[in-house]
Amino acid sequence: MGDDRVLGEDREEACSAIAVPASLSSAVAGYQWARNLVGQSGGAVYRLHGKQRATDLFLKHGRDALADDITGEMVRLRWLAGHIPVPAVTYFVGTADEAWLLMHALPGQTAYQVMESQPDERIAIVDALAAFLRRLHAIPLSDCPFTSDHAYRLARARARIDAGLVEEDDFDAEREGWSAEQVWDALQTLLPLAPDPVVTHGDFSLDNILLRDGVVVGCIDTGRVGIADRYQDIAILWHSLGEFDPGLQDRFFARYGIADVDRGKLHFHLLLDELF
Repeated sequence: MGDDRVLGEDREEACSAIAVPASLSSAVAGYQWARNLVGQSGGAVYRLHGKQRATDLFLKHGRDALADDITGEMVRLRWLAGHIPVPAVTYFVGTADEAWLLMHALPGQTAYQVMESQPDERIAIVDALAAFLRRLHAIPLSDCPFTSDHAYRLARARARIDAGLVEEDDFDAEREGWSAEQVWDALQTLLPLAPDPVVTHGDFSLDNILLRDGVVVGCIDTGRVGIADRYQDIAILWHSLGEFDPGLQDRFFARYGIADVDRGKLHFHLLLDELF
């Protein structure tokens, strides 16, 4: 996670320190706290900053099912560290129903922040993102112990729908007013998919990629990492780029190396993402 983020009401807000296990107390002492307001499906995320001669830290905390997700992210971070730059795990504490994951911040800002603040650099940023995604997708499948394919994620999505966990008021504008069941039904019409498996990030959005001086320095929010169709990542980044300029979407396809875009897969993975 980045240590050059600017505090802003739309991205994070200052907050008080939360209670942590005794084993974490000394590691978080002396820091100012800010709660992240972006992408909190994996539990509460806090930036710990402002301590003299100390690196910024990030803390993820969750209970029950979210604790399981945070545990899964910890395992994935430790595996990914051997392949691409990710935050180093400083401490992890897990109980039967609660988890805390403390990580060192990576340098830099999110791709979203850089795109927003440096519009003249957007094409170069897209090129850097495409190169990094190709690097991720080139990790040998035999090295990856995690599965995140669409069958696995559909099963999880169905469980989330049945448990009433899908935030229907947070759907993209194209599906405003839809129910989770309508999204589910639309997904079924796009099956079966011809798989093109690679190691995927799972949520390759502009908020989860960090840059510094025009170079991608790593990725965060890795709880969905696993083998899946490459369009799992392609669709999410494509959609994120469209918030700035549709021309950037075409640039991304060209730089990644896609000449014939599979629109069905784009649509499928964007629909699937609504349920998480």
